[in-house]
Amino acid sequence: MNVYSWIILLTLLGGFLLSTLSELLNLRALRNTPPGELEGIYDDDAYEKSQAYTRANTRFGFVVSAFDLIVLLIVWFSGSFNALDQLISAWGYGPIATGLIYMGVLVVAKFLLSLPFSLYSTFVIEERFGFNRTTPATFIKDIIKGTLLGAVIGGGVMALVLSIFAYGGPYAWLYCWGAVTAVTIILQFVAPTWIMPLFNKFEPLEDDELKQNIMSYARSVKFSLENVFVMDGSKRSGKSNAFFTGFGKHKRIALFDTLIANHSPAELVAILAHEIGHYQKRHILKGMLLSIAHMGVMLYLISIFLHHNGLFAAFYMEKTSVYAGLIFFGLLFSPIELVLSLFVNMFSRANEFAADRFAAETCDDGESLITALKKLSVHNLSNLTPHPFHVFLNYSHPPLLQRISALRALRQNNAGK
Repeated sequence: MNVYSWIILLTLLGGFLLSTLSELLNLRALRNTPPGELEGIYDDDAYEKSQAYTRANTRFGFVVSAFDLIVLLIVWFSGSFNALDQLISAWGYGPIATGLIYMGVLVVAKFLLSLPFSLYSTFVIEERFGFNRTTPATFIKDIIKGTLLGAVIGGGVMALVLSIFAYGGPYAWLYCWGAVTAVTIILQFVAPTWIMPLFNKFEPLEDDELKQNIMSYARSVKFSLENVFVMDGSKRSGKSNAFFTGFGKHKRIALFDTLIANHSPAELVAILAHEIGHYQKRHILKGMLLSIAHMGVMLYLISIFLHHNGLFAAFYMEKTSVYAGLIFFGLLFSPIELVLSLFVNMFSRANEFAADRFAAETCDDGESLITALKKLSVHNLSNLTPHPFHVFLNYSHPPLLQRISALRALRQNNAGK
């Protein structure tokens, strides 16, 4: 084992231990009774169900993480990465085709190993807690559609990356950065219109009163909105959500049908105001720019480490290659990725607070957003008392009680002016 081996191994083990510690602390932070803020909304039986849901998912997540780690270590130290490379290279294809086959085999193998866990999560855990609406037919169709999309889009992008790094010379990382950025931007416009409808139906909102309230609000904040769509989220799950995606004429706000069924018009307008707040505050654009910058740094580092024989020796490889180097660099980069994810989550949580403020200030009714957030948490069996360390490590959204506290403080400050 060389220095690369030790860095990657210690990172894998350290990350697993850190995640396990976070989950254990989170379990210890569970409370037997709901917080006073949820009185009248969360009864004791429903709250106990939410605690059981958190415990079930935490324990299941530990099993999945441990399994993934063990499989990776077995594949690594058995020399399977090299054995697979020798097998596929012997077929005599060029470096691009060989790379696509090599990475494709690993992706398929990972999918097959994870399939039993996906089945258990969907048809056992989600079913037990009343969320699952996915039929076996829908599950299979999703796999087929996802596989085809991954092969076309993911395979196409990977072929482009491999080609640029193979033939692009010393500035290959820069050319690759530009190409990947272009694809990312194109997908932002294409996904709402062409990709997302492959998995869900998006029907224009028909509720005249609700639609009129939403359109009136959008005009009040100078937000161009042609329509609001209802997504058949109940096709797969009983959970509720809303989201915003796309840019320009291709931007789309969608409400899950389960969300409409459980919230009043005022609450739905407040939820949409939150989503519009992300757009008006340029959170989506900033997030995309941050992602593009992150990709540029990573591609530059990849261009350096692709030429380090020690990285390939750490995985018992007999020859270097761009495709294997991309995989091994991903493992080497994981400690930096962990640190970066902490800042990304902090950035995201700050954006959520800002979108909440926008919604409260522009709706002139912060209480509707508070009620909506409470109902969402109850309906989705969210953990209301997560441990601060677990939040710091994993949460892209602030916990419910923090969001409510911030909204109440905002109302008090506005009332005092």
